[in-house]
Amino acid sequence: MDRKIIRARLLTFLREPQTPDDTDSFRYFEDGGVLIEGGQITALDDFDRIDPAGATLIDHRPHLVMPGFIDTHLHFPQMQVIASWAAELLDWLNDYTFPEETRYSDPALCATMAKAFLDRLTEHGTTTAVAYGSVHATSAEALFSEAHARDMRLITGKVMMDRNAPAALCDTPQSSYDDSKALIERWHGAGRLSYAITPRFAITSTPAQMDAAQALAAEHPDCYIQTHLSENHAEIALSCQLHPEAVDYTDIYARYGLLRANSLLGHAIHLSDREIGALAEAGAKPVFCPTSNLYLGSGLFDDARLRAAGLTNAIATDIGGGTSYSMLQTLAEGYKVLQLNRQRLHPFRAFHWITRGNAVALGLQDQIGTLDAGTEADLVVLDAHATPAMALRMERARNLMDELFTLQVMGDDRAVVQTYVAGRAQKATAPASA
Repeated sequence: MDRKIIRARLLTFLREPQTPDDTDSFRYFEDGGVLIEGGQITALDDFDRIDPAGATLIDHRPHLVMPGFIDTHLHFPQMQVIASWAAELLDWLNDYTFPEETRYSDPALCATMAKAFLDRLTEHGTTTAVAYGSVHATSAEALFSEAHARDMRLITGKVMMDRNAPAALCDTPQSSYDDSKALIERWHGAGRLSYAITPRFAITSTPAQMDAAQALAAEHPDCYIQTHLSENHAEIALSCQLHPEAVDYTDIYARYGLLRANSLLGHAIHLSDREIGALAEAGAKPVFCPTSNLYLGSGLFDDARLRAAGLTNAIATDIGGGTSYSMLQTLAEGYKVLQLNRQRLHPFRAFHWITRGNAVALGLQDQIGTLDAGTEADLVVLDAHATPAMALRMERARNLMDELFTLQVMGDDRAVVQTYVAGRAQKATAPASA
């Protein structure tokens, strides 16, 4: 069995930090060691307390190692429409996204882009992703296959969409059920893979297709459900017009049994008190997508309001409405959104959010999101001196919080020295083994 020790400064969270002074919420090692065997972390301690017998030593000092980042909402077929100009969400979908996604009927394209997609994620320190495919089963098939070959934790599914899109991008209620069912049977639970039942949003699914999604959800309670909710005022109005039986947008999903603890609801910006209560009762998880919300002018996510109602909020890049694969840049923009809402995102809570916090939202905190013994060996190695501007700032850094905030505000893929997925290095550059 492959046995290695990662030596570095180490940071892992025990729970969500409540204040910038809540240092009991994490463990920090000035000179720590992570012992990895067979893709699992088997020990975490001060370096001189780790048994080195038979292990390869990889020394990442003076860099900071923490759990790999977790991205809970992004779109695989939108890689090549990032940075496409549009007035707002529905224009962007019709002018760029839908035409682009029609290309994903081609298995060869899907295979090529799946490699590129996972490469971009790991370059930016992301080791777990929750992704939308296109309407084509080929897209989910290619992404599952590539992630399985890398032993990478991935949650994805083919989009269900049978109206208000180009004909080449529409399935039917029956074909969406059949294709999703076949993908679940083939991939859900294979290695580190999970399936997400994926009605794109209420605008693009007829009642008959929502019935099909409900049937899938009832038959597979351990599958995730992912969709979009209340991103944009025009989207909300059209959704409610198309589903007049519902009292509001959230009620559309509730009526079809799509709100539960493993439901991931992208955006969730413009919600009434009734809707927030319904989400909290179901235990559903809103997903904050700050870069896309700012880019498309959709609105400001009210994190504190949702948390006060007992909701657990995830955070994500939302590629390609989002503008960066980097969870560090996502934190930077999230900080600004919350500032505009008179809320504060201190760096300890920020880094908890993109590691253990997102793992909690996925119900996977016992498997990913920490450096605890017994968890999967997904790690990221960070350098807060990665650019001249960052190095200049770090000359005046006083403590760990300053270092983390420098990474949070100024960091991107250049700050990611190495990424480990199931204990295997993903980037070409790495320190020499000892």
